[in-house]
Amino acid sequence: MQKILHSLLFIILATLQVNGQNDAIVQEGEVGVSLGGGHYFGDINNQAGLNAPGTALGVFFRKQFGGYIALRMSGHYAKLGYADKYSKVAYQQRRNLNFESKIWEMALQGDFNFFRFIPGDPMYFFTPYVTIGVGTFNYDPYTSLNGEKYYLRKLGTEGQGSKTYPDRKAYSNQAFCFPLGMGVKYNLFRNVNLAFEVSYRFTNTDYLDDVSTTYAGESAFPLLSNGKESPAYLLQDRSYETGPRLGVAGKQRGFSEQKDQYLFAELAISFSFSSYRCANPR
Repeated sequence: MQKILHSLLFIILATLQVNGQNDAIVQEGEVGVSLGGGHYFGDINNQAGLNAPGTALGVFFRKQFGGYIALRMSGHYAKLGYADKYSKVAYQQRRNLNFESKIWEMALQGDFNFFRFIPGDPMYFFTPYVTIGVGTFNYDPYTSLNGEKYYLRKLGTEGQGSKTYPDRKAYSNQAFCFPLGMGVKYNLFRNVNLAFEVSYRFTNTDYLDDVSTTYAGESAFPLLSNGKESPAYLLQDRSYETGPRLGVAGKQRGFSEQKDQYLFAELAISFSFSSYRCANPR
């Protein structure tokens, strides 16, 4: 009987010691990279089409505060674009506008786990989560005409900087974004995690696609010194490539009351780092 009691006492002490060691390992944070796709939504893609996904690449650092809350700093590069030819609306097909843009984004986000997440612990190896934050990004829409690349912001395709529209100023190539998304995270190995996330970016600009207000009309784009039409005039209204011109001065070109947006859908791999202080029992 005494041997049995000694054996039980030994097992209990050993178990407490193991649990104490596990509790002492606290996840401090993660560093990782992500790869996936990005997509734009706005005046040219106003029906949530998914015809032109672009590549999205990211790096991030996540500081963990317990098993449920984290603060994330991230940087992204993405290539976005769209074209009226993808629209199912006949008028947009005739309008015939298109753009591409490279996005460079920095963001600060709060991540909130549904379940407690502790890498290396088989009891807390998986969780869905939500993320919300604020960021800033650089963009510069461009397109091609007769095989030549043109940056649209500099051209003032809606009359920005022209004598015809002195109140229309050139828009900035910097804007704010507000990420909102959901994801799932899974601990593959002791310090290696895999995640999939879809996050939508609301922005404060309507010029991600260089389309916002009305057509400026012919008077805003004088002929070149050689008597030819300027690239700005040819790119502000490309309906001549599909039929008679639509771009009469003052006619609606975009919808300025709704800002442009974009999203990222990404697969991420991260590497956790831990400390060996006592964990918060909560």
